[in-house]
Amino acid sequence: MLLDTLYRVARPALFAMDAETAHERTFHAMGVARLVAEGARLRPDPLLARRVGGLTFAGPLGLGAGLDKNGVAVRTWDALGFGAIELGTVTGQAQPGNDRPRLFRLVEERALINRMGFNNLGAAALAGQLRALREAGHWPKHAPVGANLGKSKAVPNEEAVGDYLVSLAALRGLADYFVVNVSSPNTPGLRALQEKEPLERLLGAVIPAAAGTPVFLKLAPDLPDEALVEAVDVAVAAGCAGILATNTTLSRPGTTGRLDQAGGLSGAPLAPLARAKIAVVVGAAAGRVPVVGVGGVATADDVLALLRLGCAATQLYTAFIYGGPTLPSKIHAELLERARAAGSLDALVGG
Repeated sequence: MLLDTLYRVARPALFAMDAETAHERTFHAMGVARLVAEGARLRPDPLLARRVGGLTFAGPLGLGAGLDKNGVAVRTWDALGFGAIELGTVTGQAQPGNDRPRLFRLVEERALINRMGFNNLGAAALAGQLRALREAGHWPKHAPVGANLGKSKAVPNEEAVGDYLVSLAALRGLADYFVVNVSSPNTPGLRALQEKEPLERLLGAVIPAAAGTPVFLKLAPDLPDEALVEAVDVAVAAGCAGILATNTTLSRPGTTGRLDQAGGLSGAPLAPLARAKIAVVVGAAAGRVPVVGVGGVATADDVLALLRLGCAATQLYTAFIYGGPTLPSKIHAELLERARAAGSLDALVGG
């Protein structure tokens, strides 16, 4: 496939650059990638569609937040075959994030460490991007587009609710769903919002303000099991449409290098920890709300394992960096082949 060839040619040069510089250069080629992908018809087969929190995902593998903070490549993510597209994290205030360098590859481990700090142009800028897409008739027809909302660094936790509501007000009516992100390790104090009382206040304000748009909650893998269960109970009581588990980890599982490098770790080494925590969240959700599994997803087997664990859908982020632009369509194609042999995706998951 042409996209695979282009990626093989470009990868050595990209991986020779600082990781964030390579990310920025890649975005310059997103228009070309979209045109090639449109011709290749990479979107998931309808047999793979999933119902998640009142939404229909085009397939069980979605794009996780972080790759497209400002919503500049929505049409490309859709053309590449993601089942759902999550943008952000976006904050009420535009902010530059932490000092560079702040994104590091662990190539042998197929992992990343990041301490980006929610660098983004702000919720109003993202709203402008989404409004333009809708008005031009370019909104994805099958992959829902979500906005992951975080807290501005300059805003103290005591004022966090108002900051989230600023983002929500800007994006209401534009995004198909929202994710309340209280689990990034790179904004000081943010993870304290996962505790029961602050989380009740936050979700108690955000969900009514969303005016019927589904709201999901994203949790960290570093929470003790009992804290995860408590957070799920709070989310269910508040009316969340679902849970995303999990974010990056401050731990350094396995033989991961750069143990002294600050930031959240994602990718293959996170998978065992994420899967264990996802199991806790699925058990706590107990069929009350769907769970989207995130953390170390890189193959069709990874997706299937999380679906069999009880997840409604999955996301990837880091594996896309290492696997290239056709990875989501390859995973969906493999799942489709196996689902057809089993009779349906549900039969495959049940098997």
